[in-house]
Amino acid sequence: ASMGGMIAQHLAAQAPQRVASLTLMMTTSGARALPRPSWAVQRTLLSRPRGPGTNAAVDWIVHMLRTIGSPGYPPDLQALRARALESVQRAWHPAGSARQLLAIVADGDRTPLLQRITAPTRIVHGMADPLVPLACGQHLAQHIARAETDFIPGMGHDLPDALLERFAQGIAHNAGRGPSALSGL
Repeated sequence: ASMGGMIAQHLAAQAPQRVASLTLMMTTSGARALPRPSWAVQRTLLSRPRGPGTNAAVDWIVHMLRTIGSPGYPPDLQALRARALESVQRAWHPAGSARQLLAIVADGDRTPLLQRITAPTRIVHGMADPLVPLACGQHLAQHIARAETDFIPGMGHDLPDALLERFAQGIAHNAGRGPSALSGL
């Protein structure tokens, strides 16, 4: 999902023999004409926690996740805070996130690669995604041959628990469109 989908586009285009099926979630081709994140999202991504310490980091993560999250599937705030705390305690490296943002910008426009993707592709995108707007998912669908789409009302840039079964069914369906894992035996 997201940045992982950007990496997956490179893999599927440059090593198609290694990709039996492809599901791209909440991602973009990086085409410069596509809409960018909303100003509220950009401000949040470029901001920092209000102070040092675990609580400030958790507050910032919760704010960021709520900013990009699904308005149609609001998270349980207690569970969100618990997940943020777990993330901070496991590995809190804000400089790493900054480097990831720079890598996304530096990667540029992958549109020319999209026509080389031959794997059965499913594009899942939230219609309320403020980080990677819906037009980005629509652009992918227009440039990847025979791509199937699942554009979800009320979904932002997260994976709401209420949609996990839908995601799993869609991924399984798409995997079934590819060559059988047993065909090479």
